[in-house]
Amino acid sequence: MPVRRFGGHRSLVSQSHPPKLSYGYTKMNISRGGYRVFSANSSTACIELAKKITERLGVELGKSVVYQESNSETRVDVKESVRGQDIFIIQTIPRDVNTAVMELLVMAYALKTSCAKNIIGVIPYFPYSKQCKMRKRGSIVCKLLASMLAKAGLTHIITMDLHQKEIQGFFNFPVDNLRASPFLIQYIQEEIPNYRNAVIVAKSPSAAKRAQSYAERLRLGLAVIHGEAHHSESDMADGRHSPPLSRAITGHTGLELPSSSRHIPFPGIELPMMMPKEKPPITVVGDVGGRIAIIVDDIIDDVEDFVAAAEILKERGAYKIYVMATHGLLSAEAPRLLEESAVDEVVVTNTVPHEIQKLQCPKIKTVDVSMILAEAIRRIHNGESMAYLFRNIAMDD
Repeated sequence: MPVRRFGGHRSLVSQSHPPKLSYGYTKMNISRGGYRVFSANSSTACIELAKKITERLGVELGKSVVYQESNSETRVDVKESVRGQDIFIIQTIPRDVNTAVMELLVMAYALKTSCAKNIIGVIPYFPYSKQCKMRKRGSIVCKLLASMLAKAGLTHIITMDLHQKEIQGFFNFPVDNLRASPFLIQYIQEEIPNYRNAVIVAKSPSAAKRAQSYAERLRLGLAVIHGEAHHSESDMADGRHSPPLSRAITGHTGLELPSSSRHIPFPGIELPMMMPKEKPPITVVGDVGGRIAIIVDDIIDDVEDFVAAAEILKERGAYKIYVMATHGLLSAEAPRLLEESAVDEVVVTNTVPHEIQKLQCPKIKTVDVSMILAEAIRRIHNGESMAYLFRNIAMDD
């Protein structure tokens, strides 16, 4: 093969091994496949997850510095060339959500302006995913965040167990929504003694499909908790109490006349009175007596519902109670409430940092999902099918 010479440098066209480096450097983060992996923040948990992923991939973690200046502005400094490379940005979401979002946006834009070929965000827990529906006069913040990420330069996202699968439609680029259920099911089979005597529990009817998916794959029974001790977030914020319930409105739908003009006839029909929604007292549909109860969900944040569910399950005869979820946000007083509750063990993955919460509540156990994230990165870069990562997973999972 002929050798081309440009000035003092040689360019070997058929070169199957990484080039030797000059200027005194003997090793850099050069991958034979032409991709790099960076961590979008300097927190211990994010770097730990990023290192686990890069170790499985056999590459080094990209060299970059992410820090907050004295005026709280986010600054990113990429320490190596990314021109023409596929770049994967790993970003976990700590308690300071807005700072994490800005770190991701600034790093993505820095890589875009540094001529990276593709920028793929690896965001195991997608922030603001609960704000994916219109609430009264609020906004769909998840859609806003999707637009911001696209504008910053992201071309693809790898995430895990989105709160609502329809969130994928907010993006104008590909989204791979991985599942943590295979890892949690493996934990049940290997770490829960006598799991064959267990029953999968949905803490609300809305979680029944997810619970059914677990129950079918484990060949276990299913129970559903119906009713609530207090109103949930969706009941208070979805606008079902607006307009007021106390009287019917005559006239054009959605308009209310001023008090001085209400005597004037207004063409239209009389709307039926909107009856308020009343939930029955909390109860369990299914037999849990003398069994292990395993409550499954996608997010554990405010744990009052889980604590209430554990209490009713204990009353119905369950002798051990597990709570399993993908994302362990565990905000505010959640660790203390879980420690004082009837829950025996809480199992979450490492999509969200929760080291401090584990110190406050020894019941919290962690399942590592870096394996599937690393495999997703490898397949996306090599242009391989992602179907293998979704085998034996139901649509409702």
